[in-house]
Amino acid sequence: MLDRFTGMRVFIQAATRGSLSAAGRELGMSPAMATKHVDAQEARLGVKLLHRTTRQLTLTDTGRDYLEACQRILQQLDEAESEAAAQREDAVGQLRINVPLSFGTRFIAPLLPAFSQRYPLVEVELGLSDSQQDMLQGGWDILIRIGHLADSGLKARSLGNCPMRVCASADYLAKHGTPRRVADLCGHNCLSYTLSPLQGQGTWCFGQDGSVQVPVKGNLRADNGDALLAAALAGQGIIYQPHFIVTDALARQQLVALELDQPTHDLGGAHILFPPGHRQPAKVRAMIDYLVEAFEDIGSS
Repeated sequence: MLDRFTGMRVFIQAATRGSLSAAGRELGMSPAMATKHVDAQEARLGVKLLHRTTRQLTLTDTGRDYLEACQRILQQLDEAESEAAAQREDAVGQLRINVPLSFGTRFIAPLLPAFSQRYPLVEVELGLSDSQQDMLQGGWDILIRIGHLADSGLKARSLGNCPMRVCASADYLAKHGTPRRVADLCGHNCLSYTLSPLQGQGTWCFGQDGSVQVPVKGNLRADNGDALLAAALAGQGIIYQPHFIVTDALARQQLVALELDQPTHDLGGAHILFPPGHRQPAKVRAMIDYLVEAFEDIGSS
């Protein structure tokens, strides 16, 4: 009995190329064998799929419907086989991952030695930058982004929330007073993060939806959270930063978290971004699954 899926492939080639001989050449078989496959399909279905003459080959109405069905079925079969084969692939090769500087230094870099032990054939290149990187132009396999995601067409996996904190040193507050309302920030030296939509344009946003906008001024603006942290630790001013940047300083009582009359605006969380598609290379899947697993452990500890 002739293989049914091969018969479908012969039929698709014959229908699209208009010739059984051309279909046979494309699939590496003789015209006679290609004809046998189509004959077997018609016999099995009990219908005529093709009008055949010595000069041309055309589809019947039933053949047109069957052609669409065959194309859909074989596409699904190819995707299923690709996904199954991908599970057998070893994670191997260079993996380029781009991460915001402070987040990457604190959380991603410490996880990489264990990843390399688990996947010794993967060579990781870690890019640390707070500027937005284009995945395709930069040649990155994975991006990690902090904040609300734009509609980029990329797929995403969540690593967890990133709450915000408004902080200052005890020395600064002793000299300049402790703000109790967000409106009080107008009279303080507010050190802003230039790349943040929450504070990059001379205003700090508060409230669940970010609608409470407070104009602020300060004598330092920077495109890196650790630079602002260093300034706050030295008593220079007030900062509005993700919890992961200030958590150690708060725990050591080097900074004081301010309680204001409006909640901080949700930063949007941390996400892994990667290209769309049914099948990612094994090295990419390995890193994504590893990071999601690692951050589940971090969140539960």
